[in-house]
Formats: sequence, structure tokens, C-alpha cells
Amino acid sequence: MTHLNKAALLIALASTSFSGAALAHSHDHHHSHNSTIQQGTFSDVDVHDRALTDWQGSWQSIYPFLKDGSLDAVFRHKAEHDPQKSAGAYKAYYDKGYASDVTGLKITADSMTFERGVKAVTGRYDYSGYKILNYPSGKKGVRYLFTRSGGDAQAPRFVQFSDHEIGPIHAAHFHLFFGDSSHEQLEKELVNWPTFFPAGMTGADVAGDLMHE
Repeated sequence: MTHLNKAALLIALASTSFSGAALAHSHDHHHSHNSTIQQGTFSDVDVHDRALTDWQGSWQSIYPFLKDGSLDAVFRHKAEHDPQKSAGAYKAYYDKGYASDVTGLKITADSMTFERGVKAVTGRYDYSGYKILNYPSGKKGVRYLFTRSGGDAQAPRFVQFSDHEIGPIHAAHFHLFFGDSSHEQLEKELVNWPTFFPAGMTGADVAGDLMHE
């Protein structure tokens, strides 16, 4: 399937809520999803462990595309489908969601390199299991947890992935949560969800992904 198909529901379902439950804001997209995964109503027994290789590759934050106007057409598109919310309101919502000082990521089978402009730090990470979260909207989501076991001390100690999958599959894009406090603290973050797409995509590519339904 194309990237367009894989990210289609990112826009369609996110428009249903401006609540603080940002990760239940429904960034769902196709992949191998069945409807219960898309709707956040999957059974807990269907959730499976995943390896860091599911996110292996070179990735870029799409926050700069929001800031330079590349995604403005997406917000206008969303407003046209829900006139109760303006394009400006959508942009403000995603401005909080996408915000990140990490501009790029390089992920291998056991490491993550966090790029902030020309500066980069690399950590080695071990899998720490997954956490099923129950959102105020009534939907569920899964965070996949990794903990730094070596490498640069400046690399985030705790990292969590959310790509709206519940078992092994290579991500088309994902949201990343990271910090040095604890996994439990990161699980409480529902407003800011830095989002990463493949490094080779242009702003127009990303906008096309987000608008295609």
C-alpha cells in the first residue's frame, strides 16, 4: 500500500476531537489495520511485542512543514469538512501536537540518533514492553517503550513509540515521546506528540499523505 493509504485516517479521524486526549485524537491510518484497531476498540489479547526494527530508518519531524506553511492546505481541507472548526484552529491544535526540537531521527536495530539541527546524540535502547492506554474518549492506544542502556548520556533515557499498530509491522510514520523522567510520566503526555515521516518526503508529499482519504 502507498503512504497515501497508510496515513489517510490521520486527518479524517483527528477532526473528531479537540480534547486533551491528543493520542486518542485518532491519527489512525490503514496499514494492516482492521476496524477495531482503527477505532481504538481492539482486544488487549491482540496486542503483541515489537522490536526497534519496526521503526528502523531515517526520519524527519514534520513540525517544520507546519511552520513553513506546507501543511496549510491540510488544515483548510479539514475545516471544509467540519465548518465548526476553522483552518486556524486546526493549525493551532497541530502546532502543539507536532512541536519538537528534534528535527531528525536515525534508528537502527538497537540505537536511536536524535538530531537537533547539526547536533546529534546517539543512545542504545532496550525494549521495555508496551503499555495499553485508555483515553478519556473511550478509545485505546498502545505505546511501545524503550529505555536507554548505553551511548551518549545526553540521549533521552526513555522513549515511547505510537503508530496506531498493535503488533509487528514497519511503521509508515509515528509519534514519539521521549524524556528523562520515567515511562510513567511520558504516558501522561497527551497534548504534544512529535510526529515523524520518512526523511525523503517533501512537505508536499506529507500534505498529500494527510489529505488523501
